[in-house]
Amino acid sequence: MNPTVGIAVILTVLQAAHCQMIKDLSACLLGQNLRVDCRYENKTDNPLTYEFSITKDNRKHVIHSTISVSENIYRSRANVTMHKNLVCLHLQSFTTSDEGIYMCELKATNDYTGNQMKNITVIKDKLEKCAGFSLLIQNTSWLLLLLLSLPLLQAVDFVSL
Repeated sequence: MNPTVGIAVILTVLQAAHCQMIKDLSACLLGQNLRVDCRYENKTDNPLTYEFSITKDNRKHVIHSTISVSENIYRSRANVTMHKNLVCLHLQSFTTSDEGIYMCELKATNDYTGNQMKNITVIKDKLEKCAGFSLLIQNTSWLLLLLLSLPLLQAVDFVSL
């Protein structure tokens, strides 16, 4: 086999084998609700599975998941939204009894490296309020386009025809 072709095959296999990586896990309060943002880098269009869990009293409790079964105490209070490169847990009526170590676990179909996991300690009194602007920057392409086009709009001399 040609060495160049061999290297290309190895790089393709390595890229396919490691399809996503969690970049950041953050938590904030939105009113009385907890929001946990799990940002990831995805290199494939393969379906993504997720699990949000909490560890407290040395026991893992599944909050919301496509990997395993969620616990009853969280089912009616939790939901998950997915945007490009963001899986977001929303936990309604967050109280001090919900404090603990929150974990985000992601797995893309056909990713042979295993699940990606990241955790964050959540304590109600230490949480910041979710910034309204952070909702806008979850999908920044339109905002970036607008900001980049402002100088062009100023430079164009609009003449009425």
